[in-house]
Amino acid sequence: MSSATESRLSTADLGRLDEVSASLAATAAEHDRTGAFPHAPIQVVHEAGLLTAGVDPRYGGPGAGFTDVARILLALGRGDPSTALISGMTIVPHLLQTRSPWPQELYARVLAESAERPTLLNHARAEPEMGSSTRGPLPATTARRTADGWSIQGRKRYVTGAEGLSYFLVWAATDEPSPRVGNFIVPAGTPGIEIVPTWQQLGMRATGSHEVVFTDVEIPAEYVHELAPPGADPAPGTLPGSIMLLLSSSLYLGVARAAQSHVHTFAHTRTPAALGRPLATTDRFQRTAGEIETLLSSAEQLIFSVAERVDRGDPVRGVDALAAKVVVVRHLTTAVRTAVQLLGNPGLAQGSPLERHFRDIQSVGVHAPGEDAILPVVGATALAAEAPDD
Repeated sequence: MSSATESRLSTADLGRLDEVSASLAATAAEHDRTGAFPHAPIQVVHEAGLLTAGVDPRYGGPGAGFTDVARILLALGRGDPSTALISGMTIVPHLLQTRSPWPQELYARVLAESAERPTLLNHARAEPEMGSSTRGPLPATTARRTADGWSIQGRKRYVTGAEGLSYFLVWAATDEPSPRVGNFIVPAGTPGIEIVPTWQQLGMRATGSHEVVFTDVEIPAEYVHELAPPGADPAPGTLPGSIMLLLSSSLYLGVARAAQSHVHTFAHTRTPAALGRPLATTDRFQRTAGEIETLLSSAEQLIFSVAERVDRGDPVRGVDALAAKVVVVRHLTTAVRTAVQLLGNPGLAQGSPLERHFRDIQSVGVHAPGEDAILPVVGATALAAEAPDD
């Protein structure tokens, strides 16, 4: 691993990353085959202290920064990207607690539960009618005031890790005369929650990103996060673009690195009789291996340069992070596709890890904001920078 990915935080216990990655890799194929929720791998991540790595020292945590979290997700993604994605959805809210705090008493409860068992968190934002929340109007999901708090009503889709979550962060609009929008924090097990098993995808099969229906779900008045008028929600081009880059792209870099390792092993161990020497010694394999490494190393440098800048407190334009994400997504998908083309039929066999990596990497560009939403933002910013004076 390059020096850019080395932890800058001595208090974070990241020494077990290789061990955790290997443990997840041992069961990844089976979870991919069955689509079952990865309870045991999540337990491994929990016991390694990684789910709460981003908890700030003021709350008793190790205080991992963006660079550390990117490194964690890279390692988890190399082992099992479904587990990595579920874990990342929990790691990031802890990382952001000092910037976007939860209610104090509720967060203390989450930390107490996290010390005893995996306590998974995730946003529930996308809806069947509107798709990604970065594109649509007010959410159809509503939060109605009650005598004791809020009553949540609505349907969400693509809720990663749904059946294993401890808390749903439900994006909803209030029923007030002037509606506000925010995240309503719903503890799992609250009456009125129904998980609808709809997740049947090409890749990332064990993420359990099912639909969730909330019917008159009652929560306390204070279980609200970032409640604000419409339009105050962070848009593409702001810091959350950097966060999403770290959350999604770094774990998929792990997928691509796993694919690369499989190609290297194949090249060193396969000696065709007609050739009389390993494929790794041929010009074709060496040239293609160089192409793959160039794609992955440049993607890695982009991811970690953004992370390090955020950790240092340097000004980071959201559009720069979003532009980097476009390049990273293109590089990762091209690298894995190139690996499959190099191996041919052996790479597409269902018993090959490369076939699974190829399916999983297709999801890297799906996470919002997508390329079609990013490029107009980046382009408008670039054009505005050289607009003629009126």
